Amino acid sequence: MIGGGVMGEALLSCLLSQGLYTPDEILLSEPSPERRQVLSEQYAIQTTDDNRKVIEVSRVILLAIKPQIFKLVANDFDGIHCDPPPLLLSILAGVPLAELEAAVPGWPVVRAMPNTPVTVGMGMTAMTMGSRAVEDHGDLAYEIFSAVGQVVQVPESMMDAVTGLSGSGPGYISIVIEALADGGVAAGLPRAIASQLALQTVLGTAQLIQKTGMHPAELKDRVASPGGTTIAGIACLEELGLRSALIEAVRTASSRSRELGKAIEPTKSSQRDAP
Repeated sequence: MIGGGVMGEALLSCLLSQGLYTPDEILLSEPSPERRQVLSEQYAIQTTDDNRKVIEVSRVILLAIKPQIFKLVANDFDGIHCDPPPLLLSILAGVPLAELEAAVPGWPVVRAMPNTPVTVGMGMTAMTMGSRAVEDHGDLAYEIFSAVGQVVQVPESMMDAVTGLSGSGPGYISIVIEALADGGVAAGLPRAIASQLALQTVLGTAQLIQKTGMHPAELKDRVASPGGTTIAGIACLEELGLRSALIEAVRTASSRSRELGKAIEPTKSSQRDAP
């Protein structure tokens, strides 16, 4: 693993707790000495501040760094020749396969987009295969990301839409939960009770739809009795444009993801002469 931040640690924790890897099979590179010490003590793994050491000895490399430093970290792959080459898994938002593959010529690459609920093992990850990735690589990537939630495979052309929906979605749902709680307070509930009701209502509704396979519209129709409270509330939501607001939020975030991807400059490895 290269990068020991929140997402990296979430994957690390679940991979170990589910027995997919043992601590002695994992080497993690992290520049912060304090962070290395925390991860080493908590998970009994090996850590280093040398990315090249990880690259040289690993069968699978999980790249879990900030996209802004990708060009810098890509330099650490220079001149390293592995036979067979490792599988590179990237969870860098906005960094396309073309840039990833330029940094590691000839390597199999899988680009993935997990969201923040992976930190509690309830994430949603979309992944897309690079030009040199084969079925076995996809199976391995699927197994790794399944440790922290559900996984879907999509073409790279859909990754910006994925970012706008599941990547940014926890932010939207957080606002929905907060607003429901505020509504409860406005209607006379104590804050603690309103927050508990809002949170469990969202969680329970999601699990009900997931477990039954029921379409959300069907559940909505079931709880909206004629002339009742639910249909009155739904009419208010429609009048105020909640549905349209969420649709536009996803579209706007997807568009922003495309803009950020285009703003990424070519890596040094894609510009340099062959070593």
